[in-house]
Amino acid sequence: MKKVRATRHNGRKGKEGIFKAGHNDRSFDLDNADHIDRDRCFMNVYWDCYQGFNIADENGNRPERKYNFDEIERVFYENKFLDSIDAQNERHRKSRHTERIREVEAILKDPKTCPEETIYQLGTKDGHEDPALFTKVVAELIQEIEKLYGSNIKILDWALHMDEGTPHIHERHVFFADDNYGMSFPKQDKALEVLGFERPDPAKKQSKHNNRKMAFDAKIRSLFIGIAEKHGITIEEVPLEGKTHLEKNDFIIAKQHEEIAANAAYIENQLLKISDIDALADDVAEKAYEKACEVVTDTVKEETVKSDIEIISAYQKWFTAPERKNSQEHKTLVKKVLDVIIDKLACNKAILLERVISVLNSPDVKSKNKTEIIKTAKESLLARLQQTKSEVNRSNSSKNIISKNKRKDMEER
Repeated sequence: MKKVRATRHNGRKGKEGIFKAGHNDRSFDLDNADHIDRDRCFMNVYWDCYQGFNIADENGNRPERKYNFDEIERVFYENKFLDSIDAQNERHRKSRHTERIREVEAILKDPKTCPEETIYQLGTKDGHEDPALFTKVVAELIQEIEKLYGSNIKILDWALHMDEGTPHIHERHVFFADDNYGMSFPKQDKALEVLGFERPDPAKKQSKHNNRKMAFDAKIRSLFIGIAEKHGITIEEVPLEGKTHLEKNDFIIAKQHEEIAANAAYIENQLLKISDIDALADDVAEKAYEKACEVVTDTVKEETVKSDIEIISAYQKWFTAPERKNSQEHKTLVKKVLDVIIDKLACNKAILLERVISVLNSPDVKSKNKTEIIKTAKESLLARLQQTKSEVNRSNSSKNIISKNKRKDMEER
């Protein structure tokens, strides 16, 4: 009985940036694509969420197609997410952070919010399943995904490629959820949470080895294999450490992908992008200056009054000492006067505080001090950002050797 390897892997970006939909629907110059057999391009099958199927005729033309995949994805993002994007931009304008304003194109190009791409394959270049049956399996899988998870996942487009080493399908989709203002926005983890996916170990915090996406991918792979087996396809399985339905090479690739994706997500989600440093430094400076003013004024107030009272008290003690030759009446009078002064100093803390605050908050003084804080904060943030990125990049160096050609290698099998 013939067995075939079932392959499914995901990604949003490679060494040249995010994966482009144009690669999948062949809307680019094929003269520069040595791995594509132009004589077989007419055998490809294309589908998108607005136009449905379109197939090339014997001359390679696709009369049913009016829009390419890039245009389809842009239209969907505009229809589905523009309200949220516009509302976010308006909030940025009101908070005077216009540098954070983004248009639909930027959301489509951001690795955190662009469509995710999945490649499906049954077999390798040394032997593969009948393309018609393979396409039927994936089409049924896509229908099942939309039925089960369509409330928070949209399949945007997919293409069967017959013009490369092994028949395979590129499928692109977007996860979305409520943006906390009643509108939809691309949010993978929140979408999976809404759909009921939990971390493999709910008791532990989310990490690169414990996240909802792992549970989702495992579920979709199980559906993929289940549908294939329903159609009489025997899947080659090589269990590894208790893993089922996961061939060894797939497992290695998946682990590499998880680690690289998790590190990339750490940089993108937990750290600051260079372009955000100026805005953050300004925010930090504003808050730091306000807090510094509080600390400085309180300290000045307490220490200044304390120093004045100590000086006057010392003089009072010296003047009224028994060894002084002043009359008792004179000593008593001076003591009463100095007591009044001490009380007055203690009561005038608020006045002193107001004067100090007034000086620190004067436009010239505040501007000068904030400039120094921003400069120091920016230098510190940039240094820390570069240091952390360097550490992550070093840990990824060996993985990237494997991953940088993964997409092309999979297509040539």
